[in-house]
Amino acid sequence: MGIRAVLWGLGGAAVLAAAGAGVRRLRPVEVTGESMLPGLRPGDWLIVRSGARPAPGAVVVAEHPGRPGLLIVKRAVRRTDEGWWLESDNQRAAGRQDSWDFGAVPDGLVVGRVVARYWPLSRAGTVTRGLSGRHAAVTLGRPAHRSEQ
Repeated sequence: MGIRAVLWGLGGAAVLAAAGAGVRRLRPVEVTGESMLPGLRPGDWLIVRSGARPAPGAVVVAEHPGRPGLLIVKRAVRRTDEGWWLESDNQRAAGRQDSWDFGAVPDGLVVGRVVARYWPLSRAGTVTRGLSGRHAAVTLGRPAHRSEQ
């Protein structure tokens, strides 16, 4: 068993246990890339509430519209007739892709809303909404799938 599996077993299980009946709707996602700096960093592990409705300013996980199966972590900026306009917090990140590149993301490709970061423990906490152009805020608390940004 790898270190991440052990960490998920220790930290993630506590988060899921605390969630009670909603456990089936929560899933772990690992952040890769630097498009959501400084709020979210490569190696951060997040808890995503599947099916949770996005709201402007929320950090969400969605399937990349041009690369089926690839998950992306972005900020929901606004709802359009075509879906959600998703943007990176760090527009200067190398290789970043968001709605500026592929347009609005259809509702069916939005997996859910990020509710917490559980790893690393020193930065664990809930992820709160921010306004367009502002960074993800993380408050201290408790917070396997890999996501590119």
